[in-house]
Amino acid sequence: MTTVAAYAAPAAKAPLERTTIERRAVGEYDVLIDIKFAGICHSDIHQAREGWGEAIFPMVPGHEIAGIVSEVGPGVTEFAVGDRVGVGCMVDSCGDCENCRAGREQFCTGSGMVGTYNAVGKDGEPTYGGYSQKIVVDEKYVVRIPDGLSLDVAAPLLCAGITTYSPLKHWGAGPGKKVAVIGLGGLGHMGVKIAHALGAEVTVLSQSLRKKEDGLKLGADHYYATSDPKTFEELAGTFDLILSTVSAPLDFGAYLGLLKTGGALVNVGAPEEPVSLNLFSLIGGNKTLAGSMIGGIAETQEMLDFCAGHGIGAEIELIAAAEVNEAYERVLASDVRYRFVIDTATI
Repeated sequence: MTTVAAYAAPAAKAPLERTTIERRAVGEYDVLIDIKFAGICHSDIHQAREGWGEAIFPMVPGHEIAGIVSEVGPGVTEFAVGDRVGVGCMVDSCGDCENCRAGREQFCTGSGMVGTYNAVGKDGEPTYGGYSQKIVVDEKYVVRIPDGLSLDVAAPLLCAGITTYSPLKHWGAGPGKKVAVIGLGGLGHMGVKIAHALGAEVTVLSQSLRKKEDGLKLGADHYYATSDPKTFEELAGTFDLILSTVSAPLDFGAYLGLLKTGGALVNVGAPEEPVSLNLFSLIGGNKTLAGSMIGGIAETQEMLDFCAGHGIGAEIELIAAAEVNEAYERVLASDVRYRFVIDTATI
């Protein structure tokens, strides 16, 4: 066991504070990672404040982890000391169910996906995330960060990157397709960058035009304010795919009206409240309302390689660990452009 410093929420809705945690000894197939940077995802806030239901405390959030391998177990074949690596939203699964065998470990139906934090590992111990100095992970759940990506801007790709890349690929974003991204935040700005790199015509749908200049610089072709009713009239029947990245309930009927016949509205944001829907919004145009959750390990590696090849990293604001509680409040106030990243040297 190794004792490392970390920032943890001692209880639901309590401020995060500096503490120490125990990391397991490096096993045969484990990789010990010196964490260099950890992104702050909105889901960290949802879980630390029990917005998605009962959680495990103390909680060390963080599933956007970038670092350097400092030790490997004797059975490890994929990584060596000094490698630049990342860990995303999961650190284990059964490895044997239909989904795991198909590379969709995030949908494990055996023992279930084991989250990087706020979960219980196969050893019966709680998992602790990236707001810490080190982490020990089975090599199967570690990905390689290409040399073309700086570790600080790569960290958010381990959640925000794969969360947007996976549905954009699955629903065929590319040349000749019109894609809209709802919200220009931590997820949305990555959705814009990736959809643009895939060759789609990209539109941002945001509450206001406040971030229009940013959106266009990030790769959007068009930018509309959803607070203007004319937007929904002008864009009716326009899009092949709409990616919703917001965590607030939407008027799904209005947004489904923006789809072409056969189009899809895919949710990657997860509001804490239930939403309602008039099914005629779907029936009237053979439309799809869907959800998507991260990606498997192989697809996460594919995403990192894609981003490196296209020069895509997250737009970040680097902070010291002591600023994490202020950062949480700023995320809730949409006052970040576009992802806070903790410099873990400050823990």
